[in-house]
Amino acid sequence: MCPHALIPFKPAGPKSRLSGILSPEEREAFARAMLEDVIAAAKDANCSPVIVATELYDSEDIQVTIADKDLSGALNEVLSQAVGSVLILMADLPLATGPAIQRVVTTKSNIAIVPGRGGGTNAIFVAEPAKFHVDYYGMSFSKHLRIAQEAGLSCEVIDSFLLHTDIDEEEDLVELLTHGTGKSRKYLEDLGFTLSAENGRVSVKRKNVSSPRA
Repeated sequence: MCPHALIPFKPAGPKSRLSGILSPEEREAFARAMLEDVIAAAKDANCSPVIVATELYDSEDIQVTIADKDLSGALNEVLSQAVGSVLILMADLPLATGPAIQRVVTTKSNIAIVPGRGGGTNAIFVAEPAKFHVDYYGMSFSKHLRIAQEAGLSCEVIDSFLLHTDIDEEEDLVELLTHGTGKSRKYLEDLGFTLSAENGRVSVKRKNVSSPRA
């Protein structure tokens, strides 16, 4: 059985860097679709998803923990009380799959980390949570490596395209529309987004819609 998979989630006002192509309501719906894709992947890996939300959020079948602290503080509180191993998985990884997650949680090391782009951290598996703490924002990947080293914990860095691909910028949608198979890709397609190869560079375009309201 896989560990609990903690999935931090911001229900209101997510993905502000997509405000040029998605309205606030569309960004919230898109974030929920990505969350559902990540939950499905975690379940496929036999993990037990737990949503760590920044505010009230209802889910019919998934445990929700409401965080009254920042991301690091909320996760560290859970880690300090956890019994058994824990996986932390970001909510904006719509290409995540069960096998990709299994690769992380079956590490032989004390810690397994999947780096994100720009020095971030997209997934962390912790075999003994009481011995580790997280420090997100900024260059969190290098910070997590240092924390593991200082705690005397062995650490495996896992190179995974499917877990490395987070969605923050407009150009990130190219990867989702190219490789995605879940609800988030369908949501974009239902909004009219397609791939475009104008001028030899692949990008996304949206059919028959005016600019979204900020």
